[in-house]
Amino acid sequence: MTTLIIRNMVCDRCKRVVREELEKLGLVLSRVELGEVDSEDMPANVSLDEVRQALQQNGFDLVDDKKQSLVEHMKVLLINEVQHLKGERLAAENYSAFLERKLGYEYSYLSGLFSTSEGQTLEKYIIALKIEKVKEWLRYDELTLSEIAWRLNYSSVQHLSNQFRQSTGMTPGQFRKATQVERRSLDRI
Repeated sequence: MTTLIIRNMVCDRCKRVVREELEKLGLVLSRVELGEVDSEDMPANVSLDEVRQALQQNGFDLVDDKKQSLVEHMKVLLINEVQHLKGERLAAENYSAFLERKLGYEYSYLSGLFSTSEGQTLEKYIIALKIEKVKEWLRYDELTLSEIAWRLNYSSVQHLSNQFRQSTGMTPGQFRKATQVERRSLDRI
């Protein structure tokens, strides 16, 4: 059994593409998750370079380094946590405690490793993930800003609004309005 660590897998479509590409090469896969694939032993006629090339053609990459593998694992955990968050995570458990619990390393080590590898802090990465989720919910226009703030564990609507404005240059209300105008103009086409 071989476990491949794969960079840039962020959604179910990514899992499907990776599965299809690796199976085309002849790999027998037992598990495909965000950032990780378990395969039976590599076929003799397939090299790791061929696997890497097939993945790179689709925007992915193999991770060989143990530290980089840990960074990718952090990213996958955080993406899953933010994408599936519905206000269920204990408010007392912040992201640092969550990562420490899941990975078994002190947060200061994880944070330093992430910053060195990715060129941004873990905090900024988490904020970016949350802002993308806010944008998604604002586009759907099904949730109030209060509901969004609650689901993403913001301390207040004002805190969410301030972070959103710092990241995007507009308020959540302006963003929602702009996406509604954009949607209406597309509907006319």
